[in-house]
Formats: sequence, C-alpha cells, structure tokens
Amino acid sequence: MAKTHNPTALSFENTEVAFAGKSNRELRKAYWLFRVMNSQTVVDVGTHLTRIAFQIGLPVKTLVKRTIYQQFCGGETLPETAPLVERLAQNGVSTILDYGVEAKESEAEFDQNVAEQLRAIAFANGNRQVPYVSCKVTGYASFDLLEKMHAHQPLSPGEKAAAARLRQRLDQIGTAAAQSDVALYVDAEESWIQDPIDALTEALMSRYNREKPVIFNTAQLYRHDRLAYLQQAYERAEQGGYIFGVKLVRGAYMEKERERARQMGYPSPIQPDKAATDRDYDQALQFCLKHFPRIAFCVATHNETSCMLAAQGALDRGADPHHPALHFAQLFGMSDHISFNLAKAGFNASKYVPYGPVRDVIPYLIRRAEENSSVAGQIGRELGLIRSEIKRRELN
Repeated sequence: MAKTHNPTALSFENTEVAFAGKSNRELRKAYWLFRVMNSQTVVDVGTHLTRIAFQIGLPVKTLVKRTIYQQFCGGETLPETAPLVERLAQNGVSTILDYGVEAKESEAEFDQNVAEQLRAIAFANGNRQVPYVSCKVTGYASFDLLEKMHAHQPLSPGEKAAAARLRQRLDQIGTAAAQSDVALYVDAEESWIQDPIDALTEALMSRYNREKPVIFNTAQLYRHDRLAYLQQAYERAEQGGYIFGVKLVRGAYMEKERERARQMGYPSPIQPDKAATDRDYDQALQFCLKHFPRIAFCVATHNETSCMLAAQGALDRGADPHHPALHFAQLFGMSDHISFNLAKAGFNASKYVPYGPVRDVIPYLIRRAEENSSVAGQIGRELGLIRSEIKRRELN
C-alpha cells in the first residue's frame, strides 16, 4: 500500500479508512458484539458461564469461536491466521503474532511453548507482513521461580537448573528472531516477577540489538516507577553500546496489583489515578522521541491523544514515519480507526493478533471482554465509529 507521508492526512475520525477491511456483514457483527459487551452485567454473567461451560465440557466452542474469538483472535493455528494477515496487509497494517495460550507449569509445557514460539518466528520469517512476534516469559518458566528470582531469595539446586533452562530457552528464541530478522516483543507481567524479566530481556538486547533493534522489553506506565525504569534502562543500553527497544503500554494487571498490595501491606505500584498514568505515558513518549532512533519504540496504546502526540512528534523532528525504530500497535478487534488511519498516513502500524486453541485462549478473551466493559468510554467510542460507518455505507 502506498504511504502518504503527509502529516495533515492523519485523522482518527475517518471511518472509511478505519473499516476498509470489513465487509458489511462483519461491520454489523462487530456492532452487535460491542453492544453486548457494553453491558457490565452481561459481560460478568457471560464470562462466568463461559468458564463453567468449558470446565464441564459443554459444546460451546463453535459459539465462542464465531463470536468473541473471531473478533479478537486470528485462528487456532498459524496457518489459520494467514488469511487475516493478508487482509490486514492489503490496508498497510502488519501483524504481531501472539501465541495466546496462558502460562503452564511443567518443563514439557515450557518446551512446547518454545517450540511454538520458534514456529511463529519461522512463519514470520516467511511472511514480510509479520515483522514482529510477542512472547511471555511465564511461558518458559514457572511463576514461582520468577517470584523467587525477583525477591532475590536463595534458589535450590533444582531451581538454579530451572533458571538456567529459562535463559537457554530465551537465548534460543532470541537467536532465532535475530537470524530471521524478526523483532521479539517481550511482554510485561506482574510487578512482583518483573525485575528478572527486565534483566533477562536487557541481556538479550545486549547480545542482539547491536546493529538494529531485535529485542523489545515492555514498560507498563500505570506503574509509577516505569518512567524512571525507562530512563535508566536507556542509560544502561548507551553504556553497553546497544539499541534499547521498548514497547510502551499503559498496563494490564491494575486490580490484581492493588489487591495484592492491600493484602500484603505494601505501597501499591500503581499510579494514583488515570491522569498520572496518562502523564507518565506521554512523558515516556517524549523521552523516546528525544533519543530516537537510539531508542526503538512501539506505541502500543488505544489512546488517541498519545498516538497523535507520538506521530506528530516524530514528524516535527523530521523523522521518516516509516522508520523501523518507530511503530504503533493496537489489539486486533479494537481501535481500527487508529491502526488503519496511521497506516494510511505512512506510519508503521500493526495489530496484535493472538492465536491458539479456543479453550486455551479463553482467559485472554475474558480479559478483553472485562477490560472493554470497564474502561470508561472505550465501548462507546467503538460503537460510535461503527455506527458512523454503517450510516456512511447506508446500511440502515
């Protein structure tokens, strides 16, 4: 798709561009689904019943796959995602592959997750429309081990061996990504296991980000310490002679974080309010822009103000909007008005596309439903834009 490279061309109100990839039927279906998700009661009851149905073996897979799964996921296997990847690419939007299966606990399951990650990298290597893959460190080691590493507790011989296997797994994945010219985004997780994830990811950067950004860590700016982390991590990268890669997000574990802090009696790591989160997020953007391209960064947010700030800030500095060190990303199934309009204006824009067996991706889907229904204005904005496009197409 041709890139316009015209700052005046960027608008998040253009619904014709936003929904160019959706048929009339798909548009109506999305409208119906977001209307259902607009009811907190329906979401609460629906997610509870879905969990029970899968636990007791009720035949609900087809219903789930044709509704919420189809809205937010790419397919159960990598080949199933291929048509979606191609459809996104036709509108200039690339794909971040995200194996959506939640963390497991056994060594065999960790090895299986590594094998799947390597398959995703190989798939991306053969498809220039998939320049990025995502991973979670809890997919390759137990939560308990990471918690002990974070707390600097003594590890048993068995735990030391498990930690060594974790490093080997991550290095295997990092090597494959570097050799395949595929960027690896390492997700942020809970604050009480994040320190070892930061350290492991920065170690990978030190090895693989010498000439170009391959490895990206994730900073959750709803934590009040992450702006300082970003600044310090950049200094470590400069001293170490490598490019710092970071994906900027607001965050995904707020209620869990606050509840654990309350129960255990320590200060919450979460910002006092949304305004503080927004302030730190936008300051993080400004910091990345100031040090661009020694910082390669992904603006991973559904916040229109932040996306416009990053896009305009890059243009004001004379940056090529298609520079590989600047990238925007939104979740598949949401905020098409941001992703598709950014792509139309010449920026690198992607969709996070989870994939995996329906049963295994249910926890991810439930979080999507719950988060959408709880974020003030999110569903209303989606509905309003879809309604505008339905009107523009004269489908009423």
